[in-house]
Amino acid sequence: MDKQQLTKMLLDLGAAKVGYCNLKDLLPQQFQHINNGITIAIRLSDQVISDIHPQNGPTHTYFHHYRTVNAFIDQLTFKVVTQLQQWGYLAMAIPASQSINNEGWNYRGLFQHRTAATRGGIGWIGKSCCLVTEEFGPRLRLGTILTNMDFDYDEPINESLCGECSVCVDSCPAGALKGAVWTPGLEREEIINPEVCSNHMKSQYKHIGRGAVCGICLKVCPKGKEVLKR
Repeated sequence: MDKQQLTKMLLDLGAAKVGYCNLKDLLPQQFQHINNGITIAIRLSDQVISDIHPQNGPTHTYFHHYRTVNAFIDQLTFKVVTQLQQWGYLAMAIPASQSINNEGWNYRGLFQHRTAATRGGIGWIGKSCCLVTEEFGPRLRLGTILTNMDFDYDEPINESLCGECSVCVDSCPAGALKGAVWTPGLEREEIINPEVCSNHMKSQYKHIGRGAVCGICLKVCPKGKEVLKR
């Protein structure tokens, strides 16, 4: 019933990275009693991401893969919540890809997985507004679990390692990326115009996943490409 056991369980179930943090200052009152966060990072298929074309956009396989990985994350976090409850703790999984729309178009998740991931030392938020890691770049999907289980927190990442690179910004077909360098607390809208991104996907990729995916910024990012040389 400890962090080491939980981490082993998650890695055995397919997680690529696991991070632990406290989210008390970011959560609404209703979740203050479960303010410890567990982040799970799942690798995307390098082959599927590599098949995305910088000019032609995503593939049908990428859309299917995207949905499959989201479903896998929800299944994995459900198993962890069940295990934590058996150990006597409260726990709740944040959906992998749930859109909440209260402003007409400005879709947001219940909680930003990327924020928890930076706090748990998994990676930083790149100029693409995606979570980026040294090992796998942005070729990941994230899950978050809130719990009242106590554990040692991992060292947070508070600095972007994108440096002068702006490949994702230059490659964005919608021109939605602003080139901002992330620091903790920076608002999403300082990095990306989500409306422009969403409208482009809907207008250009309607034939692929009803215009819900793109992935070009994942494809072009140089971080994580060392794993492709195996």
